[in-house]
Amino acid sequence: MTTPIAGPRRILSGVQPSGKLHIGNYFGAIKQHIALQNEAAAFYFIADYHALTTLQDPIAMSENVRDVALDYLALGLDPEKAVFFRQSDVPEVTELAWILGTVTNMGLLERAVSYKEKIEKGIEASVGLFTYPVLMAADILIYRSHVVPVGKDQVQHIEMTQDIAGRFNRAYREVFPIPAARLDKESKIPGIDGQKMSKSYGNTIEIFMEGKPLHKRIRSIVTDSKTVDEPKDPERCNVFALYGLFANEEEKAALAARYRAGGMGYGVAKDLLFEKMDAYFEPARTRRKELVQNPDYVEKVLREGAARARAEAKKTMALVRAAIGLKPSPV
Repeated sequence: MTTPIAGPRRILSGVQPSGKLHIGNYFGAIKQHIALQNEAAAFYFIADYHALTTLQDPIAMSENVRDVALDYLALGLDPEKAVFFRQSDVPEVTELAWILGTVTNMGLLERAVSYKEKIEKGIEASVGLFTYPVLMAADILIYRSHVVPVGKDQVQHIEMTQDIAGRFNRAYREVFPIPAARLDKESKIPGIDGQKMSKSYGNTIEIFMEGKPLHKRIRSIVTDSKTVDEPKDPERCNVFALYGLFANEEEKAALAARYRAGGMGYGVAKDLLFEKMDAYFEPARTRRKELVQNPDYVEKVLREGAARARAEAKKTMALVRAAIGLKPSPV
């Protein structure tokens, strides 16, 4: 029997199917999502509408959506506990985005740091990219969510959602609870170049990479030029930062001591990271390979999740339409 989604506290988060999920996604979001599904009514969606701002390849979109679903289910998402669905299977969210756009100040969107950073990285300045925070607000508010787990780079978007919800509630009547961001302590994971790990930067280590490709990727992590004999600072090393995600405190302390003592090259630390990461994700890799052989089950999970999510979205849109003076939807 499926866990009911009604309850006093709701959690909402989404992930873009814009490429292979990486360990930054895992430690910054997915690991937290899996844990939170046991604490409250959780809504997790694959943000395919959002991905259109950077991905205009229909075949890649379809494959990426499938891969995200496989990854989440393999990593421990339980569709009996969490509502897991495709964003585009709930079209009501685009209606709400338009309505919220009518109470959103242009200046609010112009201050979006994420938009400016993406433009600087060469991503096209489309209207969709500019209004991304409004659609994100609709994603959050349509399920009347209370808590939104995010990385540091998304906190501003939650603050914008708070502003948009407040403006709507003041203009009409109180329909939306004001959501709060929940920031994970490991929300910023370094990529192989030392910048924040991001698909946009091409500096990721994929969660389900294994064997020689994984070893080669880890070997490419940028370090300083200190020789084997020189002492090294673990606190300023990308390899050590990533190792710390997988190791316990005793293991981290032991490796830190080896860094400071000298006599160990970065290649040794990279090999230790490879061993840790390979072992950490091995059970999930096995589960994912099983799921690949059962595509009907994966699609069933998404369809059933969408039905549950859409039922909640329709309830919210009935409240929104009544608040702004529109007739109930005929559909």
